[in-house]
Amino acid sequence: MAEREHIIAARRQVPGYAEDYSAWLQHQIDLMRAGRWSELDREHLIDEVEDLGRSEFNAFVSAVEIVLVHMLKWDFQPERRSNSWIGSIAEHRRRITQSLKDNPSYKSRRAAAVTRAYDVAVARAAAETNLPLDTFPPENSYDWEAITTREHVLDA
Repeated sequence: MAEREHIIAARRQVPGYAEDYSAWLQHQIDLMRAGRWSELDREHLIDEVEDLGRSEFNAFVSAVEIVLVHMLKWDFQPERRSNSWIGSIAEHRRRITQSLKDNPSYKSRRAAAVTRAYDVAVARAAAETNLPLDTFPPENSYDWEAITTREHVLDA
């Protein structure tokens, strides 16, 4: 009976998911480490794991997007080319490569990532260059190989 009372008292001291996310999360971790599976807040844990998966994929899409933004700027505003664009492309290609190593299943989702990234990349490139949106192709013309390996200055 003392163990049950301890558990009830502990539950009263731990804020819920909405009240204090960090404390809730730490409590869930403590429960898992203690093997107290039946006490887990399964509904919110499932939501969190799903969100984590989406967040990781969104980071992958974001890296593709930034490469596309700089490639579009490179191709459509050649007079403003800079080493910082090259550096950004190199850094985000490294992130793409690392994401693919950490998440091999993303290989089958590359086309979806590029499709999602391209529309945003065009809008960002237009905003950053002050060129009209219709300056840029409505459909993506960069294949995966170009996105991940094209030598920027050779295609000037």
